[in-house]
Amino acid sequence: MGMRQEERRLAAVLALDVVGYSRLMAADEVGTLAQIKTHRKELIDPKAEEHHGRTVKLMGDGALMEFASVVDAVNFAAEVQRAMAGRNAAVPEDRRVVYRIGINLGDVMVDGDDIFGDGVNIAARLETLAAPGGVSVSQTVVNHVAGKVPWGFEDLGTCEVKNIPKPVHVFRLRLEGPVAGPIAAQRGGRRRVVAALVVAAAAAVIAGLWLRPWEVLRQPAVEPAMIENMAMPLPDRPSIAVLPFANISDDPAQAYFADGITEDLITDLSKVSGLFVIARNSVFAYKGRPVKIREVAEELGVRYVLEGSVRRAGDQVRINAQLIDATTGGHLWAERYDGALGDVFGLQDEVARQIVGMLAVQLTQGEEARLVQVETQSSDAYDAFLQGWQQYQQQTPDGLKAAVGHFQRAIELDPDYARARAAIAATYWQVFRRFWHAEFGYRSVHGARAEAEKLLLRAQRQPTALGHQVATAMLSLQGRHTEALAEGGKAIGIDPNDADSYVALAGALSLAGNPDQALKLIGKAMRLNPHYPPYYLYELGLAEFGAGNYAAAVEALEQAAERNPQDRWSGRLLIAAYGHLGRMQDAERLLQIFSRNPRGYDPLTVRAVAYWYPYKEAVDRERLAAGLIAANVPD
Repeated sequence: MGMRQEERRLAAVLALDVVGYSRLMAADEVGTLAQIKTHRKELIDPKAEEHHGRTVKLMGDGALMEFASVVDAVNFAAEVQRAMAGRNAAVPEDRRVVYRIGINLGDVMVDGDDIFGDGVNIAARLETLAAPGGVSVSQTVVNHVAGKVPWGFEDLGTCEVKNIPKPVHVFRLRLEGPVAGPIAAQRGGRRRVVAALVVAAAAAVIAGLWLRPWEVLRQPAVEPAMIENMAMPLPDRPSIAVLPFANISDDPAQAYFADGITEDLITDLSKVSGLFVIARNSVFAYKGRPVKIREVAEELGVRYVLEGSVRRAGDQVRINAQLIDATTGGHLWAERYDGALGDVFGLQDEVARQIVGMLAVQLTQGEEARLVQVETQSSDAYDAFLQGWQQYQQQTPDGLKAAVGHFQRAIELDPDYARARAAIAATYWQVFRRFWHAEFGYRSVHGARAEAEKLLLRAQRQPTALGHQVATAMLSLQGRHTEALAEGGKAIGIDPNDADSYVALAGALSLAGNPDQALKLIGKAMRLNPHYPPYYLYELGLAEFGAGNYAAAVEALEQAAERNPQDRWSGRLLIAAYGHLGRMQDAERLLQIFSRNPRGYDPLTVRAVAYWYPYKEAVDRERLAAGLIAANVPD
């Protein structure tokens, strides 16, 4: 007897889901269920009957529906979402039931009243790509409803989605209408979103680990930021600040892990030239502080803010994240990502790609490749690196000592871990720059420099932005200006949003005789990193000094010295700037501080300072020497 042939048909499939269902249920289970039942009875079911649709099955917080006509499916979705906006107007934001809808027209397999197949799966994936309160549809839907519905569509490009072999071309149904014409294109033309916008499946379960629910991000009402109150104008591209993710692990000592996840997300997003990403230093200024999204957006001058939490238990990790449009106070997207520690890079990649997709940013081929690069396959090496990086960020002798141990451990676990090798080279470079050589057992500061140079040679076998930054500074100090400028350009090429790369290149430009270009790059770095560290001010002072703007140089260098009294570099240059301005009392005060010399530095002389400032152009060397001589610094 032959097998019964399976039944197939073409169907308009609609997937509907409640946004933040777990959060709503945790806050008010009875009230949430009552709202959902009311919406089904008074809105969804009557609209489905009106548009000749049927509910295939309910799935707790969502539904799978089928329509005989894709025109009916689109009209149903638009009318439901517009009606829900009105229903929610009087409901507190943290109690609102908001739906996402995805629609696809495709072939389905029929089993009784149920339907299966790619036609259904694509609709479900489209639903996850829809914004809260929005509708996403496939290219096939747009083709069939063109000229037949009063709604417009916005082209979001092609997306690779889980378990679907071919990319799906996604469109957003425009609900601001009705809009005349089949497609209302977004200004700027079609944008291609090459991203795998998926939610990670839960990894293997350790006995007893998942017996209690994990915390889910709460979505409180957000007060909109006022564009006119922003400290700096909004950039001409999507701008985002990633707030430090909260550590909600049982062990407070896991804070370094949450910080590492935050920094890596910043790094991943920074690789995308179509985004403007605030630097690590500036966002970490908000760590541990109860801040409002509005305040963050206005102080940093950004439109979007990402916040979240990380929980780690054994080798299991949960990442919660939500993306907020600060100018409207609206939550664009919120998701939870579960996986094993060994999959943490994949989880980070999913979060980054989800953000890129939500903001409709086009990735270049090179950016797409860099976004999927994994620095190490060893989760233990990654963990050791994060512990070292937390110590490195303290920028103290003890912190750097501890960092070296962790970085060395990371390299032992993965000898090809380029970022760890670059970090240990950067550590010894800081020892050299800050004259902390004695704490590390070196008789002179040059021993630390030699160690940094040796370590960097190995790190440069695999390019990293950090490695190129260190190389830029090293080569500049060696007077190899052309090579230094090339290294600075490579650092920016790897990470076009890394403020430190712009500062590194600015320093090289100042020493190479191009202070005007250096000033532009420092301005860009300070915009990317509004809460910049003191050495940015030193580089600003160096550029202003090179441009002959001595008053501006003094202003920057005094701030640098005030924020970091141990900054010998700013102090030496400040004396020369005082000399040019004839501020002899201020110069004498600094000279007395240098003469006390508690750390055994070389005596301050014109020749010694000129050695540390290897200018390419003679006019720059002469300008420095003239300022020092005017300030009565001995030859």
